[in-house]
Order: sequence, then structure tokens, then C-alpha cells
Amino acid sequence: MDKLVTGIHKFKNDIFTSQKTLFQRLAKGQTPLALFITCSDSRINPNLLTQTEPGDVFILRNAGNIVPPYGAVFGGEAATIEYAVSVLKVQDIIVCGHSHCGAMAALVDPAGLPESLPAVSHWLRFAETTRRIVMERYGEFSQEERVKKAIAENVLCQIESLHTHPAVAAAVSAERLKLHGWVYRFETGDVLNYDPSKGQFTSMGEELPKTGLRPAAKTLASRQVNASKPSV
Repeated sequence: MDKLVTGIHKFKNDIFTSQKTLFQRLAKGQTPLALFITCSDSRINPNLLTQTEPGDVFILRNAGNIVPPYGAVFGGEAATIEYAVSVLKVQDIIVCGHSHCGAMAALVDPAGLPESLPAVSHWLRFAETTRRIVMERYGEFSQEERVKKAIAENVLCQIESLHTHPAVAAAVSAERLKLHGWVYRFETGDVLNYDPSKGQFTSMGEELPKTGLRPAAKTLASRQVNASKPSV
């Protein structure tokens, strides 16, 4: 806690003072460029990763960067997505998974999840499609490799789930919203982007993808996440 409090004092005395104009502008409202859906994992800092300022990115975080289908639960995820698309008019939604994801490890090996975590177990049910795809396609892989596959497949499954949200479906249909699937590797700093034309995740390099996933560009049955080697 001491580190956090010290950080607050440093922010107020150094950062806020030097960027006072920015924060005064933000007090009048927000116009974020994108909705960034990622995991709650403490090792991910969306603003650091994308080199953006406060006000640039609307962020939704939960265990496993999961998007429950519309109507399954009217909780924070549905409300955040709806508000970002319908009110803030974001132009892009990014679903960003990450390497060494504990949620995906628990999803692939549910028997290893302690009984003392019933809420976590229930939450991971919203990623059941991911689990079944992984077990069907990569069941003979090692546990480590299955987790890597789950990380990538889960990003695509959650993009599919985004299409069940009316605000998203309408905005994508009107071509004012693009969806992107990313995987961030802690250990290398690389960010992989899902390319529907290739059916796989590829290194983003230094350029933001100019186009997003088209609706139904790849279905769960037809897309390819290279089964011969880890995708992430």
C-alpha cells in the first residue's frame, strides 16, 4: 500500500502538474478512439501497451477477457460495450488476450481449479466454446500447448460473442465499427493480430491494422488457428 500512496503523491505533484491542460480538458468529457477488452491480469497495461493518453481508450477488464453473449447476463460487460458503442461512438473494439493467462489455464484444466473458487468456475462457463474447440482440435497437445491455443481461440470466440450484442451488430453492419483480435506476449513485447484473410494470428509489426474483422468473415467452424505449432 505504501507504494501506491507514494505513487499518488508523485502523480499529483509531478504528472498532474505537468499535464494540467490535458486533465482539465478530460474533465469536460471523453471521446475515446476504441474499446479495449482485456484480462484483469496485473501484467497488462493497455495505455502503456498502445502508448495512449488518458481519454484515448475505454477499457473493459475481467478474468480471461470474456464477453458473455448478449442476454446471458446483464452485467458490467454488456453495459460497458453498449455505452462505448452507442454513446461514445468508438470506432474500434479490440479483444486482447495474453500469454501465460491463468484463466485460460483453468479453462483447459477445470479439474485443477480449487473448489474454493466457485465464482471463477461459473465465470469460465462463458468460455465453454473455447474449451470445446481446444479439446476437439488440440486434445493431443501438451497442457502448455493447449493453453497457448486456448488464448488465441478465446479471442476469436469473444469476437463472435460481440456480434450477439445489438449495438455492436448494428454498428458493424453500418460500417462504423471494426473488431480486432490481438494476443499480447509479455515475454517478447510482441502483439499478434488476427488476419481473417489468412485465418491466423500474425505479427502486427509497427502498424495498426487498417481493417478489422468483417462480420461472419470467419465462423467458428471455418477459421484456422495453425494446429501445427503454437499460435501465441
